[in-house]
Amino acid sequence: MDLKITKTLVIPSNEIKWRFSRSSGPGGQNVNKIESRVEIIFNLEDSKVLNDYQKAILKINLKNKLVKNSLCLAVQEHRNQLLNRQLALMKFSSIIKDGLNKSFKFRKSTKPTKASQKKRIKFKKKRGELKKCRQKEKIYQVLEK
Repeated sequence: MDLKITKTLVIPSNEIKWRFSRSSGPGGQNVNKIESRVEIIFNLEDSKVLNDYQKAILKINLKNKLVKNSLCLAVQEHRNQLLNRQLALMKFSSIIKDGLNKSFKFRKSTKPTKASQKKRIKFKKKRGELKKCRQKEKIYQVLEK
């Protein structure tokens, strides 16, 4: 079952790995018997469908969701494995769509202003003087004993 992301982008089923496990939560005896929790694992590096540009964009935009260059998504909202699989596919396709469409901005590096540099140095000197005053007090206390 191939996954259609956009009109031009279709991820074949052999690039998506599935993992099933027992779900937590309510369900009675069903919880102990049926593996209804679904995990989708999609490796960006090994994908033959995505070009290098798309892979780079997805790595930047989905960096918080990637684990070892793989997008992992777990769903356990329903007691039924089939419903969880369908929901996982819908969430997965929306994540990929959003990752490809989201524009990213590179940070333009800037230099600190003269005023901020002076303010920083002034603050550091003030803190240094304060600490010097404390040291002198400690020295006098030691000498008095």
